[in-house]
Amino acid sequence: MTTKKNKLPNTDISGVYEVMLGTDDATYAKKYFADFGFRVTNSASISASEAAKIYGVHSDLTSYRLQNGKIDSHGLLRILEWKKPLGEGIGYTPVETIGSRIAVMRTNDIFRLYDIYKTARDIGKKPWLPTEPISDDLFGLNTGQRDFFNRPILVRENAVYGQFFNHIFFQRYGYIIPGYGSIENDTKLKTSEFTHHDFIINATSMNQISYLSTALGLEAEDEPVIDGDWLKGPKQVFQMQPGFSHWYQGFKSPNNICGKLKFFIPNGLTPNKSKQQRIGEKGITLHSFYTQKLDYVYQLVIDHQNLKCTSIQKNEFDERSFVFSDTTGLSWQIIEKDKELKNKPITQLEFKITN
Repeated sequence: MTTKKNKLPNTDISGVYEVMLGTDDATYAKKYFADFGFRVTNSASISASEAAKIYGVHSDLTSYRLQNGKIDSHGLLRILEWKKPLGEGIGYTPVETIGSRIAVMRTNDIFRLYDIYKTARDIGKKPWLPTEPISDDLFGLNTGQRDFFNRPILVRENAVYGQFFNHIFFQRYGYIIPGYGSIENDTKLKTSEFTHHDFIINATSMNQISYLSTALGLEAEDEPVIDGDWLKGPKQVFQMQPGFSHWYQGFKSPNNICGKLKFFIPNGLTPNKSKQQRIGEKGITLHSFYTQKLDYVYQLVIDHQNLKCTSIQKNEFDERSFVFSDTTGLSWQIIEKDKELKNKPITQLEFKITN
């Protein structure tokens, strides 16, 4: 299993910059995410031959880059509208299906979101599976005997699994983390940018993603651990049946507390749809990072023999970039950004108690 690295290459890599969503209906996708506070900041179209060079998909492509509020350093969304998608993607499927991707955002009203998706499920027009919100002290912030005056410090979270997109929402009680989940007051659903990202991967060991440290310079938060049905949070969010567990490991950028990555390898029988997670399918198929050291990172990536990599070229937004994939079904786009973004990332995690 991959262990935490002390010496990492200084790659200047960001946290996850964009979730990239494949679709053939960008109109619906833009309308849907507008209610979460995402607005289009850029768009571009390229031909099928150009898309084939950049992404390996021979289809005309129109891309939309969306940003939540003022946050431009991480947690963005890119909608990839394919004229001819390669397939329907993973779609609505049992929880922890291998190949699934989940985007996480903070909210001020998790029960409102649960009610919205529960109603949508009951109506049955689109398949949604919302899990009931559950609370826990994830960070050990509670001290002493809890009562009315020494109130519990908790995070409450739930998941919403769908044909179109997979969400996890969380709400904080009694504390804040500056720079981790910023919510604009006029956002309809009181939700933030994407703060972190979950990946159910097609792997037998976390060693298969060790390049995240050696090529991209991401820090492993700790050594891999086994989570299972004995933990109330994972049990509820991942709808674990008795006796089920998974390997878990998290990675983060030293340059941003947000844009974290969480990887899971199920220990049990679960569908494997990783082939439907390829770029060009519908659903979440790709994520991006940015760096000022694109050529250096490119060399680190191509030095890893198990990674399949394109050449450096301009993407649809005229950004120098390259795309690569690994043996577990993960695909990434690395983008060169040589100008400082307006939203300066926070690099030190700080818990502020508000009780």
